[in-house]
Amino acid sequence: MASTAGQVIRCKAAVAWEAGKPLVIEEVEVAPPQKDEVRVKILFTSLCHTDVYFWEAKGQTPVFPRILGHEAGGIVESVGEGVTDLKPGDHVLPVFTGECKECPHCLSEESNMCDLLRINTDRGVMLHDGKARFSIDGKPIYHFLGTSTFSEYTVVHVGCLAKIHPEAPLDKVCIMSCGFSTGFGATVNVAKPKKGQTVAIFGLGAVGLAAAEGARVSGASRIIGVDLVSSRFEPAKKFGVTEFVNPKDHSRPVQEVIVEMTNGGVDRSVECTGNIQAMISAFECVHDGWGVAVLVGVPNKDDAFKTHPVNFLNERTLKGTFFGNYKPRTDLPSVVERYMNKEIELEKFITHEVSFNDINKAFEYMLKGESLRCIIRMDV
Repeated sequence: MASTAGQVIRCKAAVAWEAGKPLVIEEVEVAPPQKDEVRVKILFTSLCHTDVYFWEAKGQTPVFPRILGHEAGGIVESVGEGVTDLKPGDHVLPVFTGECKECPHCLSEESNMCDLLRINTDRGVMLHDGKARFSIDGKPIYHFLGTSTFSEYTVVHVGCLAKIHPEAPLDKVCIMSCGFSTGFGATVNVAKPKKGQTVAIFGLGAVGLAAAEGARVSGASRIIGVDLVSSRFEPAKKFGVTEFVNPKDHSRPVQEVIVEMTNGGVDRSVECTGNIQAMISAFECVHDGWGVAVLVGVPNKDDAFKTHPVNFLNERTLKGTFFGNYKPRTDLPSVVERYMNKEIELEKFITHEVSFNDINKAFEYMLKGESLRCIIRMDV
């Protein structure tokens, strides 16, 4: 790969030309990395619901033409000026949020919300010069979440790349760069259930099942899955879920059902839907005195969280989390090693695999609700 350093690379990328239309495999030009940037050869990428959301462009600023994708694994091809902790050949996970290691958030032991590299869904260019590194016939193709992994090569800020063990299978650990870490970290880093405690998981999509995996690994005695889609219940057993509640099956608020099931409430709850009522239920179903509820889902901008203040006075705790409270560069390498040590199971999250040329099939699977994670192989 050293022979391409400093040169423009021509490669295949899946370009979203307009909202909701199938991606088109195009030949794009990928410029060399500039200051604090790294050019990465993507080997495997996967489809996250966030990609679909911004591809549909419902309710946010549409930025097209654009190269989507933000869950991936790859190898460093070349580095730009000022990059010292990565070199060609390193195995990396690109991450939609970053860690500059210099701002107050990065220097804090309690926060992972980097001031410089925090998620920005509207920015389609690089921070260094405000320009895109992708182009077709001289016209810019915009970036997505600073990663744009639906391309054989991409350029990423060094702060958004986690260097991982070279023997970690990239076709598995690539899913750790977004959804898995968000849900798993929400449980193990924020809710922190103790062995033998009870945990309720609201929403049994990929992030919710990762939260359940966190509860399983933590030794929870009961993991109660809450979802409006009953067909999700049986597959969730593989992730440690022991009991199921469908709010539609009850005439009273689901939090009351859970409180009754657990003789006063669960010890921990993790909400992974973004539905404001589910958020309220997740808080109100935890036990007084020590219960902790963690919000992961992103609500609509006009939503308001309403609960009686006495719920707080009775010593229930409500927390929020971003990317599972993981600092990407500092923490992800050790999460990958937990998988390599067989403490974490990733294979059960991967339900489909397609070639890069068939990337639109991955969108079809997700839109039909058939997939948790679909791996897209870039080499076929």
